[in-house]
Amino acid sequence: MIEANLDDQTGEGLGYVMKRLLAVGAYDVFFTPIEMKKNRPATKLTVLGNANDRETLTKLILEETTTIGVRYQTWQRTIMQRHFLKVQTPYGAVQVKVATYQEIEKKMPEYGDCVRLAAQLQLPFMRIYRAALVAAEQLAGKSNH
Repeated sequence: MIEANLDDQTGEGLGYVMKRLLAVGAYDVFFTPIEMKKNRPATKLTVLGNANDRETLTKLILEETTTIGVRYQTWQRTIMQRHFLKVQTPYGAVQVKVATYQEIEKKMPEYGDCVRLAAQLQLPFMRIYRAALVAAEQLAGKSNH
């Protein structure tokens, strides 16, 4: 985890650096509103990434933000195993991410596929999303028999 406090960074600059950090391999980038000395409102930039990418991420933060220093912290994490299913819905095909850990299983329709179908068919996003979940559950039910 790499963090920096930014007290004079524009909102546009924050959005830009987030996009750049994700493009070079950051796992996640997020902002937290904070208050700095003299009660100045500011933003804490937090970047999660692979320890091997620390130098690349640090250099980008120093180049693209107003900070003059960053903090590092090493964390351990548990990651669910992931694979994808392609399911057919009444509205078209949707990829569904399946994540598992021991007996835990989660299914999440791919956002981009749902958005594309919703826009193309002029239907609510959630209708497509729910149809993909139902199709994934039905497919899982058939494979268990």
